[in-house]
Amino acid sequence: MAIVELTIIPIGTGTPSLSQYVADIQQVLEQSPEPIHYQLTAMSTLIEGELPDLLRVIHRLHEVPFQHGAQRVSTSIKIDDRRDVKGSIQQKLQSVQAKMNR
Repeated sequence: MAIVELTIIPIGTGTPSLSQYVADIQQVLEQSPEPIHYQLTAMSTLIEGELPDLLRVIHRLHEVPFQHGAQRVSTSIKIDDRRDVKGSIQQKLQSVQAKMNR
């Protein structure tokens, strides 16, 4: 299972606020037919699932700002694709927490 950190920034929207674009992207994630799990953070969105599914989802999400009037979109993607063990967002957080409690 892969974990993706995704940041989508519409450019030239006429306002510094991006929260409506973020909300629109979250709605697309909620309706995703792919078996994914996601978590909104203050600076990005984390998505976990099988990499082919994630790439399809990312493509749809990248299109959202265009569908809402943006003329330019910058999307940053980081992929953590570990194949020796099955991991998740929650598992990674628990691993760090366990080490902090030692």
